[in-house]
Amino acid sequence: MNLWQVYLLEINLVALILCTVDKVRAAAGKWRVPEGTLLLTAALGGSPALLLSMLLLRHKTRHKKFILGVPAILLVQAALVYFLGYR
Repeated sequence: MNLWQVYLLEINLVALILCTVDKVRAAAGKWRVPEGTLLLTAALGGSPALLLSMLLLRHKTRHKKFILGVPAILLVQAALVYFLGYR
């Protein structure tokens, strides 16, 4: 496994954990993970896990910035991988 693969695995794990923690804390009425932190994690490479956890946990699915933003981030990242890595 190269360094980028390890990084992407770790950032996606962080995104999954953050989304899960936010969902649990929201249900308990406690302090939440800031939306900016969730979106930054997606922008740093965790968009696949964040999108998957949003859909599986039904979390942040009423927020347009997440329903439109996270898939948009994922598409941009996929395009970058394609153009930088496979051309």
